Amino acid sequence: MTGRLRPTPPFPRRAVTVAAATAVCASLLAGCGSLTGTSGATKDPVTVMTWAPEGTSATNMPGMPAMARAYARWVNENGGINGRELEVITCNEHNDTVSAGRCARRAVAEEVAAVVGSYSQHGRAFMSPLESEGIPYIGGYGVTDEEFTSPLSYPVNGGHATLIAGSGRQLAAQCERVTLVRPDTINGDQMPSLISAGLAEGDREEASDVRAPEDASEYKRQSELALELLEVEDRGTEGACVTAALGDRTDTFFDSFRRLRKDSEPIRLASVLGSVQQSLVDRTGGSGSPFEGASITSWYPAADDPAWDTMRAVVREHAFSDNRVDVSDPGVQTTWIAYTVLHRLIESIHDGPVTGRSLRQALDSGIGADGIDTGGLTPKLSWNYQDVLGAGDYPRIANTMVSFQEVRDGRLVASRDGFVNVAKTLERRYTYAQSRAAAE
Repeated sequence: MTGRLRPTPPFPRRAVTVAAATAVCASLLAGCGSLTGTSGATKDPVTVMTWAPEGTSATNMPGMPAMARAYARWVNENGGINGRELEVITCNEHNDTVSAGRCARRAVAEEVAAVVGSYSQHGRAFMSPLESEGIPYIGGYGVTDEEFTSPLSYPVNGGHATLIAGSGRQLAAQCERVTLVRPDTINGDQMPSLISAGLAEGDREEASDVRAPEDASEYKRQSELALELLEVEDRGTEGACVTAALGDRTDTFFDSFRRLRKDSEPIRLASVLGSVQQSLVDRTGGSGSPFEGASITSWYPAADDPAWDTMRAVVREHAFSDNRVDVSDPGVQTTWIAYTVLHRLIESIHDGPVTGRSLRQALDSGIGADGIDTGGLTPKLSWNYQDVLGAGDYPRIANTMVSFQEVRDGRLVASRDGFVNVAKTLERRYTYAQSRAAAE
């Protein structure tokens, strides 16, 4: 479903007192401007767009536009951001190139100030129209090369590159050998070298690579191959791990894998957030889920971390009964962080309209130069030259941190405190890939 979220006239908060709202603001940002006020917005509204695929046969992210709408309701019912109301336009990206380009062209036609907290695998289709009009892409989900190369992209996480490299780091401490099941796509082609770079930091051998279609209804053949690779040279399955990163089809793969795997085979399961998340664990049995004990790599703190308290409060109050908004979903979390960044940027623009140009100036030389505080959900974010990774395929990565989690008693919880920096792992991968290319 698409359409503009029109400004809502201010009215008394239904369940949150002014004092409570003030506390929520304080936990989100260091100062919320007019957010704690009761008067309506007085300046020109700020129009942005959020897109994501919905209702497709592959990966779907309906919670991202739903979270964007809830965020807008929150700020608008509390006086806007520095007196400016937030208008959100949503677009169904449909997981195809044509629709991704159509969403981007619509963003241009609607003269949005930014595209915020969105998901698309079709970077070539959407980034060119945005670049031609100077529209910044803030907080994309992180699945395309363009998000980490375009000067108009401001990613809040390290994309799949950091997740897969981080997964290698996490599994290096637990596994003697690893089989990776990944999409048979251009983006998937990068995964084997990324996870192997992480494994190398624990002196582990390269991961075995199993390609799989993104939208299959079963994965028997890939499961058989994964087991064969884990048992190569008659070593058995002791110390063996299988990790899959197939988005919405990850559970389908593991279902096929469980049917072939013997109960006595001690094979550890692993994945990355977005492919396995709390809703999947709940749906497959909670503490009795086959994912119990699985290792999961994430960009962000575990969903029970207090740093998410503000988002949870906003979702309870402003997402109503919208079951698309799952606070443990990494798409929803990414959209929340992206709008947190936007919020800080708008607060920093005191004079003149909020446009793509003024947002880019704030990002490149204003508040973005000092780092944007996301309340502990990420490190401070800055996309200045000295603050981005600047290595190989990922020059725009500003956040190289991941968190290690595991499924324990049916809940995704932190398996170690704090973040793990995979910057050196990514640099190792780039150097390694260069050397292999030269040898070939």
